[in-house]
Amino acid sequence: VGAKVRKFKAGDDIYARPRDGRIGTFAEFIAMDEADVALKPVNLSMEEAASIPLVGLTAWQTLVERANLRKGQKVFIQAGSGGVGTFAIQLAKHLGATVATTAGAASAGLVKGLGADVVVDYRKDDFEKVLSGYDVVLNSQDAKTLEKSLAVLKPGGKLISISGPPDPEFAREKGLNVVLRLVLRLLSHGIRTRARRRGVTFSFLFMWAQGEQLSKITSLIETGAIRPVVDRVFPFEATNEALAYVETGRAKGKVIIKVK
Repeated sequence: VGAKVRKFKAGDDIYARPRDGRIGTFAEFIAMDEADVALKPVNLSMEEAASIPLVGLTAWQTLVERANLRKGQKVFIQAGSGGVGTFAIQLAKHLGATVATTAGAASAGLVKGLGADVVVDYRKDDFEKVLSGYDVVLNSQDAKTLEKSLAVLKPGGKLISISGPPDPEFAREKGLNVVLRLVLRLLSHGIRTRARRRGVTFSFLFMWAQGEQLSKITSLIETGAIRPVVDRVFPFEATNEALAYVETGRAKGKVIIKVK
């Protein structure tokens, strides 16, 4: 630890999602800002803990920070058996919401066990014909699914996408230049316009590193409100196989690489 670090000491078990610009490798060592780090939940192994920061912060920032999801509201979380989905379902239930999700028949039991109230089999049913009157949609899929999600929301509802397209607010937050701001405005113009016509809002969320939020997630895990969902753990030597497995799209929850 650096001389000015106050929250952590050498030997602490910690976990984190590196901030933008510091991600992209499977490394044995990385330099982190203490603001991005939290103490690892005491009831999780290192492998289980590694499954949390990316999906946990994404779900927290979407449902708590952006949507302000409250007890009694209804939220539609797409791809419930995926990494973000498995965490977001549990968080939404903890917040007191009614949760709908999409999943294949093989994953229906998993997502129901995590707290999903309504499970739509995406292979058989169109979710936009089954669901209606929702307060929040967490979109993690393609443009076609994003478009269909508008029909699920009630007036005043919020469509929050973690898979694009980026919107003008995102451009402002990132301090992008005028040209890039214009490009992003054009990319999201269609969905923003259609959302406005329906009386709902669209926004794009790109998760950011945040140790304080991660500490709150730690508390939820230690009290048993949320549990990790880990599909498989690969040794470092099998990193290529791990990536190939992720690319199949069959993983339930997270896939972990154990460095040592």
